Amino acid sequence: MEEKNQIKRKLSLFHVVAIGLAYMSPFAVFDTFGIASDVSSGLVPTAYIVVFTAILFTALSYGKLVRRYPNAGSVYTYTKNILNPYLGIIVGWVSFIAYLALPMINALLARVYLSSGFPSVPGWVWIVGLIAVITILNIFGVKIAASVNLLLVVFQVLVGTIFIILTVRSINLGPEQYMTFVDLTPLGDEISGLFGAAALLALSFIGFDAITTLSEDTVNPKKNIPRAILLVAFIGGIFFFTITYFMQSLFPDVSIFNDIEGASPEIAVMIGGNLFLSLFLGGALFSVFASGLAAQVSASRLLYAMGRDDVIPKRFFGYLHPKFNSPVFNIVLVGIMALAALLLDLEMATSLINVGAFTAFSFVNICVIKNFFSPPKIRSLGYTITNFVFPLIGLLFVMYLWANLDVISLVIGGIWTLIGIIYLALSTNFFKSDPPEIDFNEMEA
Repeated sequence: MEEKNQIKRKLSLFHVVAIGLAYMSPFAVFDTFGIASDVSSGLVPTAYIVVFTAILFTALSYGKLVRRYPNAGSVYTYTKNILNPYLGIIVGWVSFIAYLALPMINALLARVYLSSGFPSVPGWVWIVGLIAVITILNIFGVKIAASVNLLLVVFQVLVGTIFIILTVRSINLGPEQYMTFVDLTPLGDEISGLFGAAALLALSFIGFDAITTLSEDTVNPKKNIPRAILLVAFIGGIFFFTITYFMQSLFPDVSIFNDIEGASPEIAVMIGGNLFLSLFLGGALFSVFASGLAAQVSASRLLYAMGRDDVIPKRFFGYLHPKFNSPVFNIVLVGIMALAALLLDLEMATSLINVGAFTAFSFVNICVIKNFFSPPKIRSLGYTITNFVFPLIGLLFVMYLWANLDVISLVIGGIWTLIGIIYLALSTNFFKSDPPEIDFNEMEA
């Protein structure tokens, strides 16, 4: 591989964790609390424990594979090398849709937040403006984007901490002088509600997988990327549980709110007045910005890996800017494609994320299981548990998530997959030409 076409390693462990947390969007915990509390009958913290435990098995699978393939292609690379080259391309194609959809969702949310404060400004201005700013920042290099994300994530954590303090204050000053820990042993109908909420909240953990696309940007990726994956998952899980623990303690029944889907702004006003509401909405807006910035980074890296392999036109997708050392064409293309937010709604964009994320999660676990059966292997009990039982549990949970997808998501996913299969068939002379392989030893530096 030519040096000029190789991404330089500039990111530290902290940079990667910041991007992963930004992609995960910690403030999403507030957006989902109302509906998750209603579905789970007031067991949101418990639902987060369930989904964190389940998603952790998939996180461990990512950690195993990134040590073996420290490549920007993430699940595309893993599937291509462990299962089948053609299947890897299709999986990469389908998982890309999640990276593409997230900037759309963030642009739509930015329009919602900003339009409420500036109703006279056309909504499209906020969508175009957000996408333009994150595109420019990403063009100037991943380290700049990571540093901005770090600041934005710190601000979100600060607002979350103030939220907790105000919530505890409201509990202590309220008529009911108690704080009860959520019952972890629900019975009867609450079981189905608990797992239904867990399926809803699983998307809160999308982000730990996106950082695998930064393997070539990261110093010592075989060590730092697996660490970052677990750190992002654990930090996110602790943040989500802590916030919802205090929220659920203060409001065990969300039916008192005018709009359970928008319960968090109401809670912010109740515990801190309009001043805190302004700070809270600022945190939400920063969350949207940071997540869009991180998603565009990940999408451009996945396209770069596929372009470098000449799966998609190499001259365009495999190009790195000589000064900024970033896949400029991919970044701009992702920004342009994200402008589809002008035509889509949140439900449609969320459907795209579901399909892409669940596809990636499924095949990462399948790759680890397949590798377990690849000879020659001495399969000790510990090896069997970590390389077969754990990924199998992760896969079963993802299958449960698939079963909970709506028809719209499945239809959109099917159409997107079909488009990818048709393109692959035409570009490989109907599967007669093998996709090129990449030498991972060249990327060890």
